[in-house]
Parts: sequence; structure tokens; C-alpha cells
Amino acid sequence: PMPDPTLLFRAAAMALSLHRRAAPSLRPASHSRAAAPLPSRSRARGVSVRAMAQSKKAEDADKLELINKCKCFIFDCDGVIWRGDSVIDGVPETLDMLRKLGKKMFFVTNNSTKSRAGYLKKFTSLGLNIDAEEIYSSSYAAAAYLESIGFNKKVYVIGEQGILEELDLKGIKHLGGPEDGTKAVKLAPGELMEHDHEVGAVVVGFDRYVNYYKIQYATLCIRENPGCLFIATNRDAVTHLTDAQEWAGNGSMVGAIVGSTKREPETVGKPSGFMLDNIASTLGLARDEICMVGDRLDTDILFGKNGGLRTALVLSGVTDEATLLSPENKVSPDVYMPQLSALLSVKDAALAAKA
Repeated sequence: PMPDPTLLFRAAAMALSLHRRAAPSLRPASHSRAAAPLPSRSRARGVSVRAMAQSKKAEDADKLELINKCKCFIFDCDGVIWRGDSVIDGVPETLDMLRKLGKKMFFVTNNSTKSRAGYLKKFTSLGLNIDAEEIYSSSYAAAAYLESIGFNKKVYVIGEQGILEELDLKGIKHLGGPEDGTKAVKLAPGELMEHDHEVGAVVVGFDRYVNYYKIQYATLCIRENPGCLFIATNRDAVTHLTDAQEWAGNGSMVGAIVGSTKREPETVGKPSGFMLDNIASTLGLARDEICMVGDRLDTDILFGKNGGLRTALVLSGVTDEATLLSPENKVSPDVYMPQLSALLSVKDAALAAKA
């Protein structure tokens, strides 16, 4: 039976320390506090880049080795499994092959607009046979993280329905989200925006309806409410809202709050190791028995490298071959291939080896 992800998140959270730094008040100067020094970007985001060997384009021998040595595959979704609302060619057949080979699979997405239930509907609509327990969305990660630290206050949400649904499932009170999407700030002389002083955390996820009202409300909560947590579902620069082009990602929303609060968030999505710790410890696998498959160097591949996993980059999403092989790139996967279905070239050999 699939382990309960909530218990896993609770165990992973025990190892995390939250940096709660006070920032200057938005109230008059007589009540302001001195700003705390900013942590370095790498320390704040928990990112370390290790020197890696030159990436190798996967030949059939490399694909067989990957399949034979890895007992679990972790897949990013956008750019690996689908683009927008279209499944990428050959993905269903590839996943079926891996299931026949007895591989464990998890689908990890930084997109927080849907809950796990919402993502399950998307998988099903695309003809993909996936269990809800195999899905790790950053919306779920945010809610599970709060639950794991015993959070009992309110959450202000910049984000969409997925975060709200996951918070509801954990019994965590919240405000903001879509209902604040039409609210406007009236900048009349002497105008002062009130906010809820019981908010103990601000969660920032991708929000197509972000506005100045939300930015100001979140800023007030973080700067004025003692000990208020600042949590980002992810800091992706771009995302795939459609299959026609890249769109500005959650990094743009998080960046606005970083700029106004002078605080760095706790990030629960990739490349943070929060979700990875659960999967590895629960399955009882060595890290090199797990493969991270993704389309982004700075999140997916870095997530895998920092966690000691095998890594495979597919060129069906954000990263192209020129970027990967550029001398300026410092993050290299173990292997790369055009898209996930490239593994089908060794299907017969892999099945025969298992028989």
C-alpha cells in the first residue's frame, strides 16, 4: 500500500529550520523596527550547485542502464508529461512500460493552481492511469508543511484554488486567494489598509489574478504580524500555461513580496528537498536507485543532483540543447534525451531482461 504522504512531510519538516527575521514596519517611523540582514540567495533557497561532468545524450545502453538500476522514477509534469493541456507524444506508452517493469513512479509539480484531486482529473482526462498518492503538487506541499509544524493560525494566500483546497483538507483557516482578485486599493490621502493580525503565514503560489491589493495585504501580514511565515510554493521563472509559449512563473509573484518585505521565503517545491526526503525514506531506497526526470536545469535537475539522485533531462519543455551544452551552464544531468518516449527504444530489451 502507498504510504501516507502527510506522515512523510511531518518527518521531513523536523529537519527544517525556519528563518524568521523581522522586517521594517509599514507604520510610522516611530514604531518601525530595524531590518534584519538578508540571507544569501543560495542559503535562503537551500540551493547548492555542484560541479558536474559534461552532459551525455542518452544512447540505448544508457537508457537500459537507467531503467535497470532505478527502482523509482520521479517526473516533473509540465514539459515532461504534458505541455499546457496536451499530453506529450509517447508518454502513456512509456509510463505503461515502466509499470510493467515494476517501477515506482511519482509525479512532482511546482504548479500550485490545482490540488492533488485537481491534478488527478487532469491526468485522467489525458488518458493517464495515475493514483492520487503518486502526485506531489506544491499546493499540497505547502499545506502539509504547515500541518507538520503544528501551525494553528490563519494563512493569507496569493494563489489559486489548488492551495485553498489543500488547506481545507488540513483544516487550516485561510483568506485571500481568488476572492481578492477583483479588489482594488484606493490611494486617497491618509489611506491606511487594515489587515488581519491573526494571519500567521503568507503562502505565495502562482496567481493569474495577482494585483496590488494582494501584494500590499501580504506585505502587511509579513512585516506587521510577529513571527509571520513567508512560504513560496516555488520560484520558477516561467511556466507552461499553454503549449504555444512560456509564461511568467511564480518567481515573479514571489519576487514582488521579497522586494516589499526584504524577506526570503521558505520554499516547499523544487529544488527544495522537502518532497524528496519523503519519497526516499518511505520507499527505503538508496538515492542512486531513484531517477529525477525533468525539463528544467535550475529546479528539476538541481533538485535531483542536490538529493543525490540519478538525473535525466528531456528537451520537450523549458531547456533546449544549446542552453544545456552552453559553457555558462553549471548544472548537468547524467543523461539527456529529446523527450520521455525516447525510453521506448529499449522497451523490448528491458522487458526481456525482466522476464
